[in-house]
Amino acid sequence: MDVKKIKGGVTAPNGFLAAGIHAGIKPAPLLDLALLTSINPGIMAGVLAQNRIVAPSIILCRRQLKRHTGQAILVNSGNANSLTGPQGMADALEMRTLAATALRLPVSSMFVGSTGVIGRPLPMPIIRQAVPPLVRLLSRSGHKPAAQAIMTTDTTHKEIALQAKIGRRILTIGGMAKGSGMIHPNMATMLAYLTTDASIAPQALQVALTRAVNDTFNCISVDGDSSTNDTVLCLANGQAGNPTLQTGIPQWENFCALLREACLSLALQICRDGEGVTKVAEIIVRGTRTNRDAKKIAQTIATSLLVKTALFGEDPNWGRIVAAAGRAGVAFNPSRLCLQFNETRVLENGQAVGGPADRQAQRIMRKKQYSVTLSVGSQPGYARLWTTDLSYDYVKINASYTT
Repeated sequence: MDVKKIKGGVTAPNGFLAAGIHAGIKPAPLLDLALLTSINPGIMAGVLAQNRIVAPSIILCRRQLKRHTGQAILVNSGNANSLTGPQGMADALEMRTLAATALRLPVSSMFVGSTGVIGRPLPMPIIRQAVPPLVRLLSRSGHKPAAQAIMTTDTTHKEIALQAKIGRRILTIGGMAKGSGMIHPNMATMLAYLTTDASIAPQALQVALTRAVNDTFNCISVDGDSSTNDTVLCLANGQAGNPTLQTGIPQWENFCALLREACLSLALQICRDGEGVTKVAEIIVRGTRTNRDAKKIAQTIATSLLVKTALFGEDPNWGRIVAAAGRAGVAFNPSRLCLQFNETRVLENGQAVGGPADRQAQRIMRKKQYSVTLSVGSQPGYARLWTTDLSYDYVKINASYTT
């Protein structure tokens, strides 16, 4: 399948409009209210926060996803509307009603999202004033302002649009995301909204999205934290006119691959824009008994503070990596361990290679992105995650986040 990267973000697929506006939740001139809509009702799938504490927007999304349909999404940044009591739910319901009324859509087709500081009530008077002009701004060119309006500590907006011929039709997937800190499986302090003009059955879209999230957004870690508002939604409006995709057919598998590629692009954009991040390392673990065992080892390595600080210091102290693997709770034979940075092997059958290999590993660690591969045996287990370094700036950013 030939995949083409195109411009347009969430409005690249046929039949989608978007807009972003400064409502006043964040200081001027920062955009803080985004709207995304399809010209016709579509199929909606979602993967939501796993935190025991969730915002009203998550509760509403959970309820609405049971219908598997939707047409529009309203998102605010600068305020998570989480742990805000009964008023928080009332405000989320009002946001949904405000947008649905302005768009002349059924309330049941309207989804909402929020991100920002936890524990503060939404400033509803300014949101009420902002929704009508936001609707008037809707256009195919509104994808960038919408992507900017969902940002919090992000330093740049995050978008993707991909296109491929699947069957006899050109199908397009667009996406936008925000995320910089509190990034860790299961998902993170992140929002991601995907659109597609594919015609697809509800279950087929949900399975495809869950697969894609598990392989991408659930495989990145910046700081080991996750939040109360994490949301990934995908809206399919069928405008491409393809035969409806069903699970198990080759065209659906191709769609799954396209969706995964879009999610991976957004996930890596989140990693690269992580708070204080200077390095992104792909952590690959192979040779375990099961994929689950490999993922346990990879996650332990990816979240080790000693590993992350070594990444920042460009220090090829690979002992930290194998020590983290050893405490992951997975059985393996240390004498079979092999470790490499990109293609440079520094550990062979449990013994240090030393010499030029360590010097080459240090040169590799000066790059902004590279891979670290740990082999623990010859069994089929495999996992791949992405982690980032831990820098001085991360502490500076988060030490005074609300002040």
